Amino acid sequence: MMKLLPTLIFIAAIGSGVVGGVFFAFSNFVMPALARLPAAGGIAAMNSINITVITPTFMTALFGTGLICLALIAGALMGWGQPGAYWLLAGAVIYLIGNPIVTMVFNVPLNDALAAVDPASANGAAVWTNYLSDWVMWNHVRTITAVVAMACFIMALI
Repeated sequence: MMKLLPTLIFIAAIGSGVVGGVFFAFSNFVMPALARLPAAGGIAAMNSINITVITPTFMTALFGTGLICLALIAGALMGWGQPGAYWLLAGAVIYLIGNPIVTMVFNVPLNDALAAVDPASANGAAVWTNYLSDWVMWNHVRTITAVVAMACFIMALI
């Protein structure tokens, strides 16, 4: 495993960067653009995005990087005295908590609640308003933690 560790760190850095870039785009221009639409249009667009995002490529980037992080935690603990072990452990834990866990605990339930409302109703508009603040806040967390994890992985390699 220790021979494979640099390769896994490199892959985790790339995966964290890709995931962070996707979430960065949502935080900085996708969600602000959707917020400019009438509630029914914003809800319809976001529900469509939430369906189309479930692709093997994106799921591999998001959750595959998380699986690699589990191996990296083990590698960091097994080689704790080695240079970069602290950075490796920090990056893996930050990514796991900030991306797969935040996604499943916060963003996915918000997506499910949005999918369950009638976009044209007053309740739909209220859910959309809350969604825009809550979902985007958690997306900022995912963006920041993915970028920080990437930086930690890079530090672990140098």
